[in-house]
Amino acid sequence: MFTFVGVAIALLATLFAYFKWTYKYWERRNLQYLEPKIPYGNGTGPFKRTENAGFRFKRQYEELKSRGWKHGGLYSILNPIYLVADLDYIKNIMTKDFHYFTDRGIYYNEKNDPLSAHLFALGGPKWRHLRTKLSPTFTSGKMKQMFQTLVDCVPQLLQQIDKNVPVDIKEVLGCFTTDIIGSCAFGLECKTFEDENSPFREYGRKFFQVSNLKIAKFLFSGNFPNVARTLGVTITSKDVSDFFISVVEDTVKYREKHNLVRKDFMQLLIDLKNTEKEQMLTIEELAAQCFVFFIAGFETSSTTMTFALFELAKRPDLQQQVRDEIETVLAKHGNITYDAIQDLKFMDQVIDETLRMYPPVPVLTRKCVKDYKIPDQDVIIQKGTRVFIPVLGIHYDSDLYPNPSQFDPDRFSEEKKKSRHGYAHLPFGEGPRICIGMRFGLMQTKVGLTALLKNYKFSVNSKTQTPLKMKPNSFILAAEGDVWLNAQKV
Repeated sequence: MFTFVGVAIALLATLFAYFKWTYKYWERRNLQYLEPKIPYGNGTGPFKRTENAGFRFKRQYEELKSRGWKHGGLYSILNPIYLVADLDYIKNIMTKDFHYFTDRGIYYNEKNDPLSAHLFALGGPKWRHLRTKLSPTFTSGKMKQMFQTLVDCVPQLLQQIDKNVPVDIKEVLGCFTTDIIGSCAFGLECKTFEDENSPFREYGRKFFQVSNLKIAKFLFSGNFPNVARTLGVTITSKDVSDFFISVVEDTVKYREKHNLVRKDFMQLLIDLKNTEKEQMLTIEELAAQCFVFFIAGFETSSTTMTFALFELAKRPDLQQQVRDEIETVLAKHGNITYDAIQDLKFMDQVIDETLRMYPPVPVLTRKCVKDYKIPDQDVIIQKGTRVFIPVLGIHYDSDLYPNPSQFDPDRFSEEKKKSRHGYAHLPFGEGPRICIGMRFGLMQTKVGLTALLKNYKFSVNSKTQTPLKMKPNSFILAAEGDVWLNAQKV
């Protein structure tokens, strides 16, 4: 017993000493840092989170700025994190010196979890090749081709509002965007309004459900990716993975057997599969790209529309200003058309301000792929170091946005945008890894808001818990609980 206790004490002492030595990493690299605590560094325990990580990095950003630092070091367990506060440094990392930071540093496991190996997570030559091949899907020309699919989903959205007053707006908009993405990504009718147990809606929800096991997996795989791959750690649950791979496999077989060609995302991937002989896409790789388009597309857009309507419901004056613009523009164009949507300039400002206050991804990540010297600093960021860009902190910086907690679309007038740093607004990221689906996301958001605000006046229902609280363990910034709105016909 004494021997066992002695060995245990020695191991703990060694582990403690190793943590202490590791936590001097930034000091040895000549970079100021925020003091870490054993064992989670500057993070929190995975099972004790009471707030979304975006808010923690927001506070850390504010701490760096209060000390007059342009950047600083953090730790996640035993891993050094480089946190950037200076917008010029952020511009360098995301764009000017992008070749040093091509990867996101997000865990994926092609062998055991094929759906995790998608465009958002991949790095290196494979990412570059896919990005180049998929980019043509998201040009303005392709958006015009897909536009009618979005408009076709509007009648069911309006029927759902009519049937449910007050309305759980996030749920209804989740069905709307699921139907749109299901059609554009898979060429399938999801029918989520008709069938509340639609598998697309069910598995889409399930992916975003967070358990303690999932949190532990995220933390472990993010900090020790090579070990996690060796151990076969997966992030996507097997039933979700099986469903999406099966849907893609069946769709590809059906189209190829019947020579069916559609102008959608799936078709571009099928064409890639059949023409790229050297880097031919497997069904699993094809499914991974459809999966991330579906997951990112339905959740971010429905959340953004929810937050926009919530803020406009609190400000009837601004809501009426958007409605007046919609009426003027539709009177000119005759209907909801692609060109009409482009003319909604004040709505653009409303969406930009919504994305400032509620950025879907509150923290952006990059991974240094070769040693990088910070300009004008005696600091080298070593290859393999993860870089965090605190989007939420930047968006709530009162030096950039006075009274940042106030919803004010006027911040995004052309004049005010020109007066601000170009990297002060990062809801979609920037540089070569800017969100590939940005145009599509904004298009479906504008179609949804146009249809709803043209037909209804919204106010906040008493069932909504205000102020809104964000889900603590969600990767996408999303409200905890339901957002209930009253909808009155115009």
